[in-house]
Amino acid sequence: MFDLRDDALSDPRWDLDMVGRLAGQLRVDAIRMSTRAGSGHPTSSMSAADLMAVLLARHLDYDWQAPARADNDHLIFSKGHASPLLYAMYKAAGVVSDDELMSSYRRPGSPWQGHPTPVLPWVDVATGSLGQGLPDAVGVALAGRYLDRADYRVWVLCGDSELAEGSMWEAFGRAADRNLSNLTAIVDINRLGMRGATELGWDTDRYEARVSAFGCIPIVVDGHDLAAVDSALGSVGSMDAPTVILARTVKGKGIPAVEDTNGWHGKPLPSDAADIAVRGLGGISNLTVPRRETARPRGGVPDRPEMSATATVMPSYEKGSKVATRTAYGQALVALGSDPRVVVVDAEVGNSTQADVFAEAHPDRYFDLYTAEQQMVAAAIGLSVRGYVPFAATFGAFLTRAYDFIRMAAISRADIRLAGSHAGVEIGPDGSSQMALEDLAMMRAVHGSTVLYPSDAVSTVELVRQMHGLRGVAYLRTTRGAYPVLYDNGEPFPVGGSKTLLSSDDDDVVLAGAGVTVHICLQAAESLALEGIRATVLDLYSIKPIDSESLIRAVRATGGRLVVVEDHHPEGGLGEAAVMALAQTTPLHLEHLAVSNMPSSGLPAELLAEAHLATPDVVDAVHRLVARSGTADTAGA
Repeated sequence: MFDLRDDALSDPRWDLDMVGRLAGQLRVDAIRMSTRAGSGHPTSSMSAADLMAVLLARHLDYDWQAPARADNDHLIFSKGHASPLLYAMYKAAGVVSDDELMSSYRRPGSPWQGHPTPVLPWVDVATGSLGQGLPDAVGVALAGRYLDRADYRVWVLCGDSELAEGSMWEAFGRAADRNLSNLTAIVDINRLGMRGATELGWDTDRYEARVSAFGCIPIVVDGHDLAAVDSALGSVGSMDAPTVILARTVKGKGIPAVEDTNGWHGKPLPSDAADIAVRGLGGISNLTVPRRETARPRGGVPDRPEMSATATVMPSYEKGSKVATRTAYGQALVALGSDPRVVVVDAEVGNSTQADVFAEAHPDRYFDLYTAEQQMVAAAIGLSVRGYVPFAATFGAFLTRAYDFIRMAAISRADIRLAGSHAGVEIGPDGSSQMALEDLAMMRAVHGSTVLYPSDAVSTVELVRQMHGLRGVAYLRTTRGAYPVLYDNGEPFPVGGSKTLLSSDDDDVVLAGAGVTVHICLQAAESLALEGIRATVLDLYSIKPIDSESLIRAVRATGGRLVVVEDHHPEGGLGEAAVMALAQTTPLHLEHLAVSNMPSSGLPAELLAEAHLATPDVVDAVHRLVARSGTADTAGA
């Protein structure tokens, strides 16, 4: 074991001999952690140990005792499976004990999970789904260069396997476009992936050409040559573009028996082999990198003023006038822009989502990341790391491309607001490829998410205002067409609530919709009234959480008769949310109208009729329901 005297730690920049000893400790601890846990990725950690030892000891400007400091550098492990290496770095930084790591890694309830998450205060974003750490880092770097205007650096450890992910190249391209010279990707090119060789193996020439083609500056090094790595990391501050350290390494470096050997990915060493490996690497040590002042001057990061969105003057609309909810979304964003923390991200469709009106009012806080939905969501996540309030919008259908990023945002505990326009068959002639018909199911499944679908401009504005303060992933669905304003300005729309637009003491059926189908339900209620059938009309604008109390009360009052009308596929949308709320408490006779066909192109009214979502279809559904369930008294028996 290495025991260093305090005076041996007085130099804030260790010499490379000390860095080499640190790299050995990182390898030893990665082996011990994974062997003790019985799982983990020691060989993936060992290939990058030299890279991270140099970074930790000589280049990373980070106050480990104050991880929330605004001027700290950021370190993101895009190859999150190398968590043994990251946690070994934390031990070397003095923020976790050897005993805690060895006893807690990958244990139930432990913060030392198999892949890092922000349960730990030094982790910005959850990683482990490859191809996400670098795109998230682009968002952090955007904040540093354009919003914080601070000189902290964003470092990202990447794996060579994840360079097959398109999201990585979206990130390289956007980083170059935005001239993010504060961003450095360190690619651990160890040649071996999970089942064998990676796409390019050790062909650093091809990696170099690709990185250059995307506008970043490549630096090729031997990842085990400490002096070369130190020189490369020291040079990045003078570059005028994002830098990419392409480090050729050996998987399992330090254990001759497994070095560059296939079949060891994600496998801990058996105890006897681990003991041999630890002895061969010099044994267990407890080196601690000294706390040091930053190596470069900083002007600090100014605090962003706190501001309550409730004080913002929001847009207002004349009742009965026709306004598209996507238009109201954009106008609400402009109003919220009075809060300097609000930023807007779009994917080259801002003139259609109506997010680009924010660009006219607040151009310094609007980022168009082109048609790169994964990078758009990742940028929102990265911006949230820096305390900003990001809104990101595209067509609801295209958010499916970014779904892995959205679910990982929940694991990252990120606070992001997403808006999906062009919902359902209502969009008309563009056809099914443009229609969001799966988005509600997708967003409802995200842990801790909020899912909202307003029916008019007034409710849209109020729900956007409330999204400003929501935690977690919040999703707002908007429509392309203009529909009448139903509510008075200033009407409250609490998350988890609903609105009853029509009701009486002796209604026969509940018509429940959200968004465009609320208007269809109102029209159907008028037609039914001519036949003497009375309907309660519910606007279930909050789909998750749904207003179970109001829904149950209304359905019980009508003997369990409910018609749900939604511009979405039947799986996972409003109907299933309503049934889940009712299933264990209320006798139910249900008609569920949803988009069960594969739509074509056509006019909105034609497509709604084709999907059996027009007013006559709702009326027919009520007729079937009444015929099947009998009188209200019989239905409730």
